[in-house]
Amino acid sequence: MTFDWAYTFSLFGDPELWKAAGVVVVLSVLAWFIANIAGILLALMKESRSKLLSRVAGVYVWLFRSLPLLVLLVFAYNVPQVFPATQVVLGSSFNAALIALVLSEAAYMAEIHRGGLLAVSIDQREAARALGLPYGHVQRHVVIPQAFRIALPALGNEFISILKLTSLASVISLQEILLVGQRLYTQNFLVLETLLAVAIFYILLVTVFDQLRALLERKLDVNRRRPALQTQPEAAEDLRVARGRERRPHDGEKLVRAQGVTKSFHGNQVLKGVDVDVHAGEVVVVIGPSGSGKTTLVRTLNHLEPADGGVIEVNGQLLGNKHGSHGRIVALSDKDISIQRRNVGMVFQRFNLFPHKTVLENVTLAPVQLRQMSAPQAEAFGMELLRKVGMAAHAKKYPHQLSGGQQQRVAIARALAMKPSVMLFDEPTSALDPELVQEVLAVIADLAQEGITMVIVTHEMKLARDVADWVVFMEDGAVGQQGPPESVFGPGADPRIKRFVQTVSDVPITGPTPVVAAVVAG
Repeated sequence: MTFDWAYTFSLFGDPELWKAAGVVVVLSVLAWFIANIAGILLALMKESRSKLLSRVAGVYVWLFRSLPLLVLLVFAYNVPQVFPATQVVLGSSFNAALIALVLSEAAYMAEIHRGGLLAVSIDQREAARALGLPYGHVQRHVVIPQAFRIALPALGNEFISILKLTSLASVISLQEILLVGQRLYTQNFLVLETLLAVAIFYILLVTVFDQLRALLERKLDVNRRRPALQTQPEAAEDLRVARGRERRPHDGEKLVRAQGVTKSFHGNQVLKGVDVDVHAGEVVVVIGPSGSGKTTLVRTLNHLEPADGGVIEVNGQLLGNKHGSHGRIVALSDKDISIQRRNVGMVFQRFNLFPHKTVLENVTLAPVQLRQMSAPQAEAFGMELLRKVGMAAHAKKYPHQLSGGQQQRVAIARALAMKPSVMLFDEPTSALDPELVQEVLAVIADLAQEGITMVIVTHEMKLARDVADWVVFMEDGAVGQQGPPESVFGPGADPRIKRFVQTVSDVPITGPTPVVAAVVAG
């Protein structure tokens, strides 16, 4: 016997095989897209704080990963025999195959998407929450886009599996490639020749879609994009601090009131009854050794870390809680807390910009999605803020194309875009190289000059001495001392504070403290 090559090549002109290939493509694409959506929903359910949703998703994944696809195909196709009403949908072998594939693949894709969700840094979620975005917006605009890009290689591999698994649909008489090939070789007994053509059809389809997957990966990978050209030079005056700011007295309208705030982690009490007030237009700087509770305190002021005890008020409203009936304190919903956070801007230690969005998109995301501004209004306001921090020339760049100091300035603009009542800074310069610290300090001092209310956790003693209106020294979870800079850094300063300042900087303790901000960029 000889191999009939002529017959094999002739099959590539067979309209039935090409029609079957079209059925395979349509079935695979539909199953992949629908299973993708279902998989994302299942992954979110499994990671939900709701035990019921998590349990339901877990049972689904366990069940449909345990069932062979062949069993699901036969079951779905024969359901109308027991439930005649389903004949309208399941009477079609294509529909039965699609439903069986979606049920099976959604379970696998749920775990792929869950891996992608877990790979997105918690910092990204916190940055979105700090902007006042509720849970749904956080997932849709920040977490899921990043998780999808991370999961795309595995999802592409799953598409290839779906494409090949469509061959099992021949058992329910779906006119796909393998079934057409089987009918051909039962007529002429040229089994190997026919199956070779069938195999080549599958190879061609896999190759085409694998290239499409690679193209999509490149499209979504912002790290491969070239830096946008600067449209204008970065103006040095944008980074220069206006001199002559007068110190604000520690009185007047209280924008933030923290009284008896406590917080524990796994039995370790980090905050031990902290009392801090922040008045309108005031710059409060929190200093202290590492582990003293500074960062935890500032995170409780926008409810990223809910306080265990005490009272926190912002603009006269309880933060994270409300007064219920009979004098009870009732926790607010996530939606209500997100509304409160819009009045409290947050700048993080490690910038936490959204890597899949440009500089301008980072700034305009929250105002647009929360419908505080139209897209054109937000873009104009965003450019104004970027000019304020000296970053207008970089509006079309992505975060990875910026230096650390530039990223932090964009993070400041992003927080300002929500027009908050008070700005929180969590050690905004600690992740920067020494030569980049000055440009961020200059922006912060400019904001102080404009009268923006700020709470700044920092180890930069020059900022604390020259820009602060009120300094809070924390140690071991409590406020050791607080007062104007001249009392904290003056000759009569507490010996413990003197030792701390000397270990973190060369700022002198003696001598009067200037009333003006002396921080000038580079």
